[in-house]
Amino acid sequence: MTPELYKDLQESPRRRAEDLVSRMTLQEKISQMAYDAPAVERLGVPEYNWWNECLHGVARAGVATVFPQAIGLAAAFDETLVKRIAATIADEARAKFHEFDRKNDHGIYKGLTFWTPNINIFRDPRWGRGQETYGEDPYLTARVGAAFVRGLQGENPAYFKAIATPKHYAVHSGPEPLRHEFDAKVDEKTLRETYLPAFRACVVEAGAWSVMGAYNRTNGEPCCASPTLLQKILRDEWGFEGYVVSDCGAIGDIHLHHKVTADAAESAASAVRAGCDLNCGKTYPELIDAVERGLIDESDIERAVVRLFTARFKLGLFDPPERVPFASIPYEVNASQKHRALSRSAARASFVLLKNDGLLPLDDSIASAAVIGPNANDKNALIGNYFGTSGEYVTPLEGIRRRLGEGCRIWYAEGCHLYRSETEWWGGKPTKGFSEARSAAERAEVVFMCLGLSPEIEGEEGAVASSDGGGDRTGLELPGVQQQLLEAVVSVGTPVVLLVFNGSPVDLGWAHEHVPAILEVWYPGEEGGGAIADVVFGDYSPAGRLPITFPRSLDQLPEFTDYSMAGRTYRYMSAEPLYPFGFGLSYTEFAYSSPEIRSARLECGRPVAVSVIVENTGETVSDEVVQLYLHRPDARHDGPIRQLVGARRVPVEPGTAKMVEFDLDPRWVAEVRPDGRHVVYPGRYELYFGGSQPDDRSRALGATEGQVLVFELQGDETLLPL
Repeated sequence: MTPELYKDLQESPRRRAEDLVSRMTLQEKISQMAYDAPAVERLGVPEYNWWNECLHGVARAGVATVFPQAIGLAAAFDETLVKRIAATIADEARAKFHEFDRKNDHGIYKGLTFWTPNINIFRDPRWGRGQETYGEDPYLTARVGAAFVRGLQGENPAYFKAIATPKHYAVHSGPEPLRHEFDAKVDEKTLRETYLPAFRACVVEAGAWSVMGAYNRTNGEPCCASPTLLQKILRDEWGFEGYVVSDCGAIGDIHLHHKVTADAAESAASAVRAGCDLNCGKTYPELIDAVERGLIDESDIERAVVRLFTARFKLGLFDPPERVPFASIPYEVNASQKHRALSRSAARASFVLLKNDGLLPLDDSIASAAVIGPNANDKNALIGNYFGTSGEYVTPLEGIRRRLGEGCRIWYAEGCHLYRSETEWWGGKPTKGFSEARSAAERAEVVFMCLGLSPEIEGEEGAVASSDGGGDRTGLELPGVQQQLLEAVVSVGTPVVLLVFNGSPVDLGWAHEHVPAILEVWYPGEEGGGAIADVVFGDYSPAGRLPITFPRSLDQLPEFTDYSMAGRTYRYMSAEPLYPFGFGLSYTEFAYSSPEIRSARLECGRPVAVSVIVENTGETVSDEVVQLYLHRPDARHDGPIRQLVGARRVPVEPGTAKMVEFDLDPRWVAEVRPDGRHVVYPGRYELYFGGSQPDDRSRALGATEGQVLVFELQGDETLLPL
């Protein structure tokens, strides 16, 4: 009998996987391609459930720290913070996994393979799952996504702490009701310019070991059975060595809804041949029939199973716990006070100050305050979707009450339901709930209006019962009678701070004209209420920036089903938005000066080193988000109006200045040709340094004026690697 190499701790994970899989029967191999893989007892293989979630904290597995929703993490514009959060999530994941394992619990949401992050481009504000993403920009999504992958998987040379799964690959962002049958059609330029850069960064730069395919087709090919996406691009071009998992039920969609194959056996065979190794669903058992019918070779199945077991070996799941450093992470780290403090810090960093007519920050010596609105005391407004269970939820009402203490009278009124009309909810007059709200406002020195959305009305198809759009939104207005409630309270005359809870843009046009202060807080996590109190009472200066554009109305947007980028996002939108991508105010003022080229040679295809001086000219300590936008006046091909190519969040003390340095990656300097290739051309480039975009709307809203640096690249045009 040959030696059992899979038990040899000195062998590589790949060699161990190959040896183990070679000892399995065809039936056993196929059984391991299901997300709920059963034990193979004769070989000492325990059962393993591949399905786990950690979008903004370990989800669906009991108590865990709940961080701000992904869209809020993106608004922080801070890769270091996101990596730290992901590493913290991985610590809790390991602590949970080993505690469950010691109790022989290997059920769903108990494993170390996480179907996170969602790095789809949030191209249309109607999409209910946009809250799960890092926004509309390829550069920001790439940087934040790669940071999350690095933090989650860790930096140990021998073992992954956990495995990240960037999703949904690729060209996927609604409409939710059509996702099982929809064909997203894009040209090669748009594919490579917008929809693939973040996936490439997560795989090539951050080393993601897993990728999840999307439900839809892309240019006619089902994404989970796409030779173009899974073999040509992912493996051949990017060198991906890990495994691919289908979205749940996506393999069945291939014949049931896409009508590309005739039956389940054909769907399963086509997916495995293309490179989809793991089935979230119940279709891969049909591979037995597919082999018998000659639709697939057993070698294709074995290749997939080797990839899966390589991952399990790289997680240390077959090694003694004492060899795996993460096995010693104590269960007590889970939902610890240290992690709660990080969640609160992340929430503060995510908040975007959209307007401030001098009302904020408030003096916490006030004697009375009113906290009004359907999101004022609702934990759903804190957590977004794909969440864990917090040990304590601090709502805005609770956070403000704790901050002001017993010496301040807090008036609370729900005012109205989140999305139902008053007639439906109260059974009476349309404004029945407004009287209490107005009474509270009349007795307060300041009003906190807590309005917006919640995961009850935006999210994934099938998970949002109250949405007319199957999880998507059909409009941008505040739901129900929230707008009327806001107008009724504002008419009282008490100063109002509007706190907006949401994962996607809402129409705040009226509010911007009539409310003195507006703070975007997203779904801020378990400590959201405390973080809000920190910001509105001046313990922390807000410095978040919008990772998405807030259009004025849907009239400014193309059809939802149009996947071309014309007219979409700040990169291609000519209409003036309400709030631009990259915008956000703070409690201090900044000045930019001395933009400089630091590279000795400016040649096509080489990084360009640049710097700028940022000075805090105000009286409040604050972070500044330094953003770099590139414009190509000598462009050979149609492309973005401007493109974010760098961003750095830096703390700056009052009266001091910092030099902030960047190395511009040639891939972001390059243009994308119609054939999808990235090319750096010689010629003139304009680089804008600032705390926002260099657009008229940002300036009108009070953004700091930045600095422009013009440089010229020399030499021959350079074709970059795919």
